[in-house]
Amino acid sequence: MAKGVSRPFYFVLLTCVSDLIFGQIRYAIPEEMERGAFVGNIAEDLGLSIGEMSFRKFRLVSDDGMQVFKVNMGNGILVVNERIDRDTLCGQSATCSVSQDIAVENPLEMHRVDVEILDVNDNSPRFPKMRYTLEVSEVTAAGALFPLEKAHDADVGINAVSNYEISTNKHFGLKTRSRSDGSKIAELVLENPLDREEHFSFHLILTAIDGGSPRRSGTAEIIITVLDVNDYAPVFDHQTYKINLLENLPEGSLITTISAIDLDQGTNGEIKYYLSNHVSHSVSELFGLNPATGQIRVQGSLDYEEKKVYQLDVEAVDNGKPALVGRAEVLVELLDVNDNAPELKINSLSIEVREDAASGTVIAIVNAMDRDSGENGQVRCQLPPNIPFTLQKSSNKQYSLVVSDRLNREISPFYNISISAWDAGSPPLSTNKTIHISISDINDNAPQFTRSLYNVFLMENNAPGVSIFTVTALDPDLGKNSELSYFLLDSFIHESSASGHFSVNSESGRLYALRSFNYEIQKNFQIKVQAQDGGIPSLTSTTLVNIIILDQNDNAPVIVSPSNYNMSIVIVPKSAHPGYLVTKVIATDADSGQNARLSYQLIEATDHSSFSIGFTSGEIRTSRKFREQDALRQTIVVLVRDNGQPSLSSTVSIFFTIQGNITEYTFEQKSKPRNPEIFSDLNFLLIIILGSTSCIFLFIIVFLAVVKCKQDRNTCCYTSRISCYRQRNSADASHSRAVAKSNLNYLDSAQTLPIRESYNYTVCLSPESSKSDFLFLKPCHPTLPLDDINIRDTAR
Repeated sequence: MAKGVSRPFYFVLLTCVSDLIFGQIRYAIPEEMERGAFVGNIAEDLGLSIGEMSFRKFRLVSDDGMQVFKVNMGNGILVVNERIDRDTLCGQSATCSVSQDIAVENPLEMHRVDVEILDVNDNSPRFPKMRYTLEVSEVTAAGALFPLEKAHDADVGINAVSNYEISTNKHFGLKTRSRSDGSKIAELVLENPLDREEHFSFHLILTAIDGGSPRRSGTAEIIITVLDVNDYAPVFDHQTYKINLLENLPEGSLITTISAIDLDQGTNGEIKYYLSNHVSHSVSELFGLNPATGQIRVQGSLDYEEKKVYQLDVEAVDNGKPALVGRAEVLVELLDVNDNAPELKINSLSIEVREDAASGTVIAIVNAMDRDSGENGQVRCQLPPNIPFTLQKSSNKQYSLVVSDRLNREISPFYNISISAWDAGSPPLSTNKTIHISISDINDNAPQFTRSLYNVFLMENNAPGVSIFTVTALDPDLGKNSELSYFLLDSFIHESSASGHFSVNSESGRLYALRSFNYEIQKNFQIKVQAQDGGIPSLTSTTLVNIIILDQNDNAPVIVSPSNYNMSIVIVPKSAHPGYLVTKVIATDADSGQNARLSYQLIEATDHSSFSIGFTSGEIRTSRKFREQDALRQTIVVLVRDNGQPSLSSTVSIFFTIQGNITEYTFEQKSKPRNPEIFSDLNFLLIIILGSTSCIFLFIIVFLAVVKCKQDRNTCCYTSRISCYRQRNSADASHSRAVAKSNLNYLDSAQTLPIRESYNYTVCLSPESSKSDFLFLKPCHPTLPLDDINIRDTAR
């Protein structure tokens, strides 16, 4: 390619990292271009306008500070800034390029410009010397070769030396051949015999020609002198020298001395020894020959395994003109030394074996080799003990690794087996190689649940569809063999399938409640869950899940006695002393535990100082003696609260009538109720009706008591068992609850409730009841006879 003509081509490789962009542009130009020569339109190739180059601060950045190229900011063209000599820049390298970076901003971009420098045939071939001298005996036979030095060309490729030529003559010609590196060398060939008397010297011109266009050449002068005859050539005392050497012979050791004689006199009989040109460079590095003495010594590291026999062609050259050469052969045979450890070759260092592999199954072939020979190359192998594998020798240097015992992947999923090998040398050498054996899984393990019985606690009133628990099964197998699916087995709850109450996620084992449960109806369930693996055939196992429903405080206390529906009215004697038991609030709660633990509290009262209530017993007692100014009709509101979270409660209103004398009882209202909502007209009418009924009932009781007292002529007491139930044992309690449930039904609770405790009350009238008009209500004492209680109350 002519100078000044560029061959631009480019490719752009973009990599976007945040706002930074990288690209690459490539051009090719010949070397030796003049300064300012066109390289490429860099602005056009980057897609930049002339204005953008200035605005975006277009600039060239060089790695080494050299500015081989520059950019014309007026037209965006990349030009040569310095003369480029490819031979100086890259030497004999096959490729040569100059790289510079281009930086532009807003946004920041970095582009790489690679300019390939193409070789131009600007160098002629040159010989190391301009003149060479050569002496050739006149008796030299036709066909003799004389090596010539090669010419050097700084250019590369096709521009390098491609051929040699020699000036025309009758006796000498050229033989050209290529070396392994591609370079050309020439040898001078004697084509016709010489005659010193005819021509005693020759002046030849050797020309080296390159392959460039136009071609360049270089020359050297060869002066050939024809010498007189040297009649006798040196002769070795042995045509072949045979030597046996140990391969570990140290460097500098003498292996033999060669000797030759020459019958000529004077300088023609002086002999020097050399290795022939036929000896390779690698061999000449191992053995050294002393030219004067003929001693051959080791000067490198010998290796029997690399080469067993070395052939050295040696020459004895006399000092005649021309010099005559005698040739001999030195055969060096190496003897083996045990210097190589055995080598193990395994067809695969990572092997997979099924865990149900039968004993005797071959899983690998092991080749045991030793580069040594004889006993030094005899190898034996061994495996470590206590493993389910063994080695069986199948040939001289081959072993089979076989299964020798039952495998179990779950116990040992893999084995790292170290195979040891020893040779029979002295001392023996050894080697080790580790083979990794993986045991592949079969479905030989059924899933196992973490527990045979799971206790799951579920709060009642749960939301349907909510996960309540996760059962977990484990399978030590792998892959499909350990992929578990969960199922509910058929079981019945209240004569219905468990699948209607619960479901299980087949993949995760998560249990779901499909409906809301009520502790008061059903307190526990038991379902059976099966885990099945994905093996073929599949294996299964089952577990029981005991689901215990926990009580929730979802039932408010139900007041059994007194009942608001009966507009409860209690008559209290005005002479009652402080602590006098007036009545008792009896309540029940369908919940259990703390949710059914009830407490009683007085929240409203006509006079808070008159009455108090037991916090846990519900007993209402007088707090002080009644005064004349106290209202004869009083109302209290009792709050019954359970101990649940959150607490639920119920209230009951109790009306008290304070009577001074039963015979003079009047229903005149002395004070109005504090709560007008409670004492509405309808309530007031009901109070009057209940009060009248109570008066009639009390009148009958008083009348019967008077009659009885008159008959006995003593203090009489009439005992009226209003309601008395006493819990004696668990069996009686259960029976009592059953009776209570069958007899007590309340509209506000919509359910039957038991009476947990009942009390006996005794109404006692004294003979002076017409004067005192006082009615006593006292609880029965279970440990005292009824007569004693009557006597005590009468004495009061």
